Amino acid sequence: MEGLARIPQDRIAVLIGRKGATRRALEDATNSKLIIDSSSGDVSVVWDEEFDPIIRMKLPDVIRAIGRGMNPERALQLLKDDQHLILHDMREYVGKNSNQQRRVRSRLIGRNGRIRELIEEHSGAEVVIYGSTVVIIGDEDALPLASQAVERLLQGAEHSSVLKHLEIERRKRRMASRNLETFETDDVGDRFSALVPGLEAARRKRERRYKDAQVDPDDEEAMADMMILADDESINYGEE
Repeated sequence: MEGLARIPQDRIAVLIGRKGATRRALEDATNSKLIIDSSSGDVSVVWDEEFDPIIRMKLPDVIRAIGRGMNPERALQLLKDDQHLILHDMREYVGKNSNQQRRVRSRLIGRNGRIRELIEEHSGAEVVIYGSTVVIIGDEDALPLASQAVERLLQGAEHSSVLKHLEIERRKRRMASRNLETFETDDVGDRFSALVPGLEAARRKRERRYKDAQVDPDDEEAMADMMILADDESINYGEE
């Protein structure tokens, strides 16, 4: 039996789920059996003979996330290779004073939860605030952005500067993504041309012929010559 984590008493029922549904879902996803001590909140696991070592490393984070307010279905996403967890403890920034914790909690959430929503929107991560803990789940791109924003707010930074920085970083990521897509497209074209002998030469010849066929609209004589039909061309009118 291997110890995983200790969760608050009021989250034990959430971890178990209605008629044990959440616990069974966790066990099925990890090939294990969970042992939950309802008196202490300690959670342990017994692994099957065949288990994934990566899952073994990630399961404690799933339990911690559920214990700190995360929806179990969302916490299960932590079992994926590209999803990770960061925990921030408000007490490391403002101490154990409950009034100070309440103040920074309000700063992180914002009126009607708007600040937290904006952090999630701009970073792509998910943020949950439970007691004195801030839980952040996301991929390797989203997690640093959201974590930095939370840290700056905990340190007393203004909302406007934090959100502006997030917006700038999101724009940079979009531009980088577009540039990468363009590069990959060009790279595919270059490789295809290399595989087909003469393709690039034919393409350049076609481009030159097209360019030579262009007529300056200000050159009346050239425009008149262009409008004259060739000997083998004709226009027929008829009904279909």
